[in-house]
Amino acid sequence: MTTPQAPTPDELAALRQRYRLERERRVRPDGARQYQPTEAEFGYYAADPYAAGPTDREPLEDTVDVAVIGGGFGGILAGARLRQQGVERVRIVEIGGDFGGTWYWNRYPGIHCDIESHVYLPLLDETGYVPEWKYAPGDEIRRHAVRIAQRFNLYPDALFSTAVTSLTWEEASETWIVATDRGDAFRATYVVTATGTLSEPKLPGIPGIEDFKGHTFHTSRWDYAYTGGTPDGGMAGLSRKRVGVVGTGATGIQVIPALAEDAGHVYVFQRTPSTVDVRANRRTTAEDVGADHEGWAGERRENYLRIVSGETVEEDLVADQWTASAGLLEKLLPSFRRQGDRKTFEAAYETADAVKMNELRDRVEQSVTDSDTAEKLKPWYRYACKRPTFSDKYYPAFNRANVTLVDTADTHGIERITEHGVVVGDTTYEIDCLIFATGFSVGTSGIHSGKLPVHGRDGTQLLHAWARQGPRSLHGFTSNGFPNLIQMGPLQNASSVNYTHILDEQAVHAAALVAAAEAKDALVEPSREGEDAWLAVLAEDAPDHEWFHAECTPGYYNREGGGRPNGPTAYPHGAFAFHELLKRWREESIGEVLLRTRTPARSS
Repeated sequence: MTTPQAPTPDELAALRQRYRLERERRVRPDGARQYQPTEAEFGYYAADPYAAGPTDREPLEDTVDVAVIGGGFGGILAGARLRQQGVERVRIVEIGGDFGGTWYWNRYPGIHCDIESHVYLPLLDETGYVPEWKYAPGDEIRRHAVRIAQRFNLYPDALFSTAVTSLTWEEASETWIVATDRGDAFRATYVVTATGTLSEPKLPGIPGIEDFKGHTFHTSRWDYAYTGGTPDGGMAGLSRKRVGVVGTGATGIQVIPALAEDAGHVYVFQRTPSTVDVRANRRTTAEDVGADHEGWAGERRENYLRIVSGETVEEDLVADQWTASAGLLEKLLPSFRRQGDRKTFEAAYETADAVKMNELRDRVEQSVTDSDTAEKLKPWYRYACKRPTFSDKYYPAFNRANVTLVDTADTHGIERITEHGVVVGDTTYEIDCLIFATGFSVGTSGIHSGKLPVHGRDGTQLLHAWARQGPRSLHGFTSNGFPNLIQMGPLQNASSVNYTHILDEQAVHAAALVAAAEAKDALVEPSREGEDAWLAVLAEDAPDHEWFHAECTPGYYNREGGGRPNGPTAYPHGAFAFHELLKRWREESIGEVLLRTRTPARSS
């Protein structure tokens, strides 16, 4: 493959025009409303196919030190870091049948992590584990989640197949009452919410979806009873089936090659093609990754975070396509240090973006033999408009006779579903099995959507408190009026492509807050002035990226074409700097949130 050259001014102008046209082909007037929740008649799309069913147990009305809501990596890491602080009774409540979160639900064929496993899997130093692959398969990741839970003894108090229905602060006892759909009403001195950003399956609201008479499921609830096989393939149940796949994002990129191997015929319904860069997965040894000394994983993880946050390093330890293209993440992660004036920076950025996207479009041409199919698979947008994907198997799958790409851009997506097929334009594609690889409702959690009401001091509901002026917090973790409530997640802190690293730093911080409160016999609660000061920090250097995402093709990064407004939503200097800020604050200023001691009745 030849290396694309820097485009001329005329070529850049032509690219901008092409990007605008491709955006208009795909944007829909209903925006994010084109998706519907997996509830009521569509609830079976979210049912747990991996658990035999909730085990019978009596409702709990006991008291624990900390209730952690969510059993994905966020909740597991919170439990582990609390254990390291000496907290005894930690109860994790998880709607799934075991620990793992996204990796409990996602078991589709071909599933792998798209971040190098040696930086993605947390607590490698603490557990002594060295991943087997550069990019770990889902089962290895899920087994590591269980390994951490076992290592830190998180199973005894855990509640699985259980959903928290409300959190209510009781002033008299200075505890939270945690209610669940299993009739529990137990108390917790502290609550840590780790409900995640990838937990609720997203289902397109295609007309007629409820009329389909064939078999259908979501990739996050893979039905191996129907397909046969395992995540490694061997789906004999599909050998004579016509399978339709809706969605060509990160999940579709992985599942479509596996389906192509086993299904009778695969119809891939695509609205917007993803960028698909080199994967180059391979088995690894401890020697490969420098796992020959204590702290190796932490060093590698910090090195990776520095690079994708725009910091300078002497050596790129991971050296993959994420780090090679790190500078192009500036429009997603407000972290990069701009050189020179804004105009000069944006001109250089656009040129580098065009070079990379031309390279990726050239990869399509070199990989796909049919020119018409190759043209439909080319991504026509800026690099940071959609989450990058990586595969060495995706494009070759379209060279198979049993795979058909159905481009839906000109109809702005699938028009309707009938009893026996999918309609695009004037063609009905008859299928036996329809699979939705449409991902999760990114960025939503039960607390922020209102499904999990949180009532703080004086019965004030969290969302009502935020209704007028928007979310308020200190560092994204704690809020005035909601004592001993610690939130993990993306709100008003910092993010990165390696989200487990973010979650681990958040878990360290949450555990430190609990430990400090216990040492001072205090409640954890910031002042209104503390919240105001933090919001001012977020707003002061907030990047202007709204214009960029308004020009992107629709996707979850820009609310399906609705834009990505600027505002005090994230720390403007990146995750690495944010973690350093938190560390200094814990050393120097943590007393700011320990505003008063507990009542004598409670502390005794």
